[in-house]
Parts: sequence; C-alpha cells; structure tokens
Amino acid sequence: MINMVLPKIEVEASSQNYGHFVISPLESGYGITLGNALRRVLLSSLPGAAVSSIRLTNIHHEFSAIPHVREDMTRLILNVKQIRMISRSEEPVRIHVEVTHEGPVTAGDLICPPEVEIVNPDLYLLTADSNDVDLDIELVVSTGRGYSPAEDRTRLPLGEIPVDAIYSPVKKAAYRVERTRIGQQTDYDRLNLEIWTDGTIAPEEAMRRSAEILVQHLTLLAGAKVVEIEQAEEEEEGIPSRIYDAPIEELELTVRAYNCLKRAGITKVGEILRRMEKGEDEMLAIRNFGKKSLDELVDKLREKNYLEVPGVDLSAFFGDGYRSGDTESEDAEAGGEEMGDAMDEVGSA
Repeated sequence: MINMVLPKIEVEASSQNYGHFVISPLESGYGITLGNALRRVLLSSLPGAAVSSIRLTNIHHEFSAIPHVREDMTRLILNVKQIRMISRSEEPVRIHVEVTHEGPVTAGDLICPPEVEIVNPDLYLLTADSNDVDLDIELVVSTGRGYSPAEDRTRLPLGEIPVDAIYSPVKKAAYRVERTRIGQQTDYDRLNLEIWTDGTIAPEEAMRRSAEILVQHLTLLAGAKVVEIEQAEEEEEGIPSRIYDAPIEELELTVRAYNCLKRAGITKVGEILRRMEKGEDEMLAIRNFGKKSLDELVDKLREKNYLEVPGVDLSAFFGDGYRSGDTESEDAEAGGEEMGDAMDEVGSA
C-alpha cells in the first residue's frame, strides 16, 4: 500500500471571532478537496441560536410605527436579527424587556433565563423618545442550523411576528491553496483556512465540529460500523388534534388568567398541556400568572377531562385536592392578582 503524507495544523492567528489555520503538507489536490468541504460545512451545518419571532404591545405586523420610539418595526427587526446568543435549551425560550422611560435600549437590557447568554450586549436596539412610552418587547429564541426565513413560520400565535433566523455561528469562511515542498518534491498543497465567527463559538471549535460532521458522513461511505445514538422514538401517541388545537377560550377562564396566557403567546389547549408537563414552575414563570390563576386553570382542565389525555403526563396535577404551593402564600398573593384583574378588565374593555 502506498503511504500518503499526512498534514500538520498550525495556528497563524486566533481570537474569539477570527482564526487563521494552515494545514500542510497535503497531497496534490487535497487542499481544494478539504478546503471546499470544510467551508461548506462551516457555513451551513453548525448549530446556533437566534431570535425567530418578536411580539410588541399592540403591534400586529412588521410595517407598524412604534409609539414614542424612533425606530419602526422594520428597523427594530433588523436590529434584533443581529443579536448573537448562546442557548443551552433545545426548546424555544422567551426573553423580554420592558421600556418605560426615555433613552436607548440595548441587547444587554433584555431579561434572559439562565440558559440564554447574549454575547453582544452593547448591540443597539431602539431609542425611546418620550417618558410616555410603555412597551413590552418579547423575543422567542430558538436553535437550529444555517438560515431559516420568516416565511417558514406561518403558524404563530396572534400578535407574534416571525423574524428571519440566522442560526449559523460562522459569519464567513474562506480558504486558499498554495504550493509547498517536501525535499525535492514541490507538488504538495498548503491549505490556508480562515474562519470568522459571531463570538458564540471559537474558530478552532468551529473547525473541529465541522470536521466531525464530515467524518460521520465519510465513515458511512467507508462501510465502517457506526454506533447510532438511539433516539427516543416518538412513541407518544401525541395529544389528539381536537384537544391540542382547541382554543383556550373553550376553558372559560377569568379575564386575568386568559390575558396572561394570551400575552405569553399561548392560544391553544395543547400548548398549555405541554407547558404543564414540564412542571408547576413552568406555568408560574408566565408573567403575572400566579398560583391562584394556576389553580383555576387546573380546575377548568379537570372539568373538561383534559388532565388525562394521551401523549402528555400531567400526573402531578391529578386529584381533586391539588393546589399549587401553600395556602399562606396564596393569601398574600391574592391582593396583587385582584389588582391585576382590574387592570386586565380595563384593558380588555
């Protein structure tokens, strides 16, 4: 068997956003083969996080003006698309900011759960030009690969505007092939690979992950045995569509509980059941949705026999005696919820 020359990798430059790597010596022709393959995978196949939709108070489409704000929705969406973040959650995560006074708002003002980290907090979003501003901005952060146009997300809750999601953490990748020599032979390749990232991943890590993706595919072609990760089969039958797609209006909730769910983008019974399956804390994380509202919701679902539907485990909420938390904290909270009820009723009127 003819032995082939194997290359070494040298780091010419490295930072959190830029890396220049030299791979040599390579057999003739392998510079283009590896360079082109790595570049394509770098730009299209690495996972990342991005904003996939946005919701603003009383704004229903992307061509609206925003009261007491210099930017309109189109400009705000362009700014939001530049937010770069790391999300450690496989599920969509909601982040938000309340604008209640005059001045600029940056990405660092966004309130994020622990699993989301914004790497460019100085990014400018908008400027409020009046202290009369009262704006609640909610962004949905999801994970994916490459680029996902807004047109792919047509089934969003009312008031939620889709955003072009740029998931790829690699902003640019380029390669250049030069000739190099070993002894008297001058027909070897020297591959220069440059990688620019958005700061959510180091260039070295991006190159390593891209190589792993290529190896996984090439190993299959080589006929070697690949240990497949056993994915949990979608063994769950799934929530019946007639229940999942039922509007939350069917539950006949009080104005406060209904408005809290609506503002959180929850419009279907199935979406409620999925959240409840994650636990009581997931529901109480909804803004202004307290224990009193959760108890009411559980009672309504029990009346409709929705707590024992197939495809979702809500055993934590079984039993007629279920009540969220303890009664002492409920009494302390009741006053705040009643005030919220009055405000919601005024708003709905």
